[in-house]
Amino acid sequence: MSHPADPRRRSFFGGLAGLAGLGAVTTFSRPAAAADSGEPTMPPNQISLAQWSLHREIFGGKLDPLRFAEVTMTRYGLAGCEYVNSFYKDKIGTPGYLASLKKVADDHGVNSLLIMCDGEGALGDPDEKKRRQAVDNHQRWLEAAKFLGCHSIRVNAQSAGTWDEQLDRAADGLAMLSEKAAPFGLDVLVENHGGLSSNGEWLAGVMTKVAMRNCGTLPDFGNFSLGGGKWYDRYKGVTQLMPFAKAVSAKSRKFDADGVESETDFARMMEIVRYAKYRGWVGIEWEGGAPSEHEGILLTKRLLEKTGCVAARTGDGPFDVGPAGGAIDAR
Repeated sequence: MSHPADPRRRSFFGGLAGLAGLGAVTTFSRPAAAADSGEPTMPPNQISLAQWSLHREIFGGKLDPLRFAEVTMTRYGLAGCEYVNSFYKDKIGTPGYLASLKKVADDHGVNSLLIMCDGEGALGDPDEKKRRQAVDNHQRWLEAAKFLGCHSIRVNAQSAGTWDEQLDRAADGLAMLSEKAAPFGLDVLVENHGGLSSNGEWLAGVMTKVAMRNCGTLPDFGNFSLGGGKWYDRYKGVTQLMPFAKAVSAKSRKFDADGVESETDFARMMEIVRYAKYRGWVGIEWEGGAPSEHEGILLTKRLLEKTGCVAARTGDGPFDVGPAGGAIDAR
């Protein structure tokens, strides 16, 4: 399905093609080099917490999802939180619930950044009616995100068919949803999250086809499984997705005895992120089985801090680096 020309569509995607089309990246000059050239130094990226990092504690009844923002600050000293819709589907319609959720965040000086949305249908469904229904299913999360003060919702580009068919269908659904999100002042972000979306080349192609200012990516450091034991190169994939990034997920699954993530070179990933001039939040998403969720979050936080990211500064309140930032900031 085609869409009429939209004033929000970018005219400068061609200028991003060079970075999006890069292969695996080995090294980048660190941002500090900017000081030697007389260019202003980019501020550090602030660390946020993705709610999925605590999914076992929440599903196990040990943590009320209403208190997520509180725990983000009081337990981890982080000033940004990323909600997951799975924990709120049966609560979002309860009168006063969103107001309570917002109050918890406000009371603890925590920025509500985005809502990760799953289970609302395939935005690239081959059936156009189902595709439109999936778009409509996200309406309540747009409303919730707006109320909470988020900058985005994170969605999936699930589809079926050939490479080109899926690209066209996913782009169509995302364009419709981005048009719906525009009056709310919200961005629609796609994560590499299974299927062809875990192929950086394909997802970058979807972004180029949608070409709307409020449609971007949420590159995840680890979600590059193509199925059948095959993996897309994660460094190549993040490089291809960063030109469109409005959020970043620092996925961690395993740590060695020295506190180093054994699946992903975080220093290399953060060089890719910084090279793209991304100024937004970098979200911790611990997904490992051991150590515990609490320990995994702390280890990931320390690792990000070693790469130059920062947490909330005690006594100073939230350290504001902007709602999204990045190479294609929509605002």
